[in-house]
Amino acid sequence: MKKHFLILFLALVCLPLFGQFKLQNAIIIGQFDKSEDRYAMEVNMTEMLSDFGIKAMPSLNLLKQGGDAIVLSNDTLQAIMLGQGYDTYMVVNVRGYDKKFKKSSMAVSFRDVLSMTSIYHLYKEEATNVTFEFSFFRHNKVVHREIVKIGNVSSRDSVIKKFRKKIPKIIEKKWK
Repeated sequence: MKKHFLILFLALVCLPLFGQFKLQNAIIIGQFDKSEDRYAMEVNMTEMLSDFGIKAMPSLNLLKQGGDAIVLSNDTLQAIMLGQGYDTYMVVNVRGYDKKFKKSSMAVSFRDVLSMTSIYHLYKEEATNVTFEFSFFRHNKVVHREIVKIGNVSSRDSVIKKFRKKIPKIIEKKWK
């Protein structure tokens, strides 16, 4: 009987450690219609990840102004980025407003995700919550997804401010 309790205890303690996502580097891709939203999210995420010692780069450094993000799925560019120490791509987008959303379970390729367009903005008038989805890709496949809800927002600036307050906690607890 003691043996079973010991095995159960070890399984409960150790299981989360094996399933935890470890992020060491990332190219940040913001999927937003407005260029200022994309810029704000990519730069803020890059800064927050860097604060935790995670090597990060905004996709804006790789794309020409107004360039299509689908270029990031190019094998040649990915090989160059791998040579520079980047093997993970983080896609950040708004999943919606004022509802409870679940992580997408669709197995989509990196190229397919980059070809999708976002129908949501960083902030929408009269919305009190914004739900973000983070999708992490390695070798063109999803390796992790995360949903983050930011509540009690009243403007674009309040979304960014609360985002900057909440995301470091997630980085420290779940991604580091």
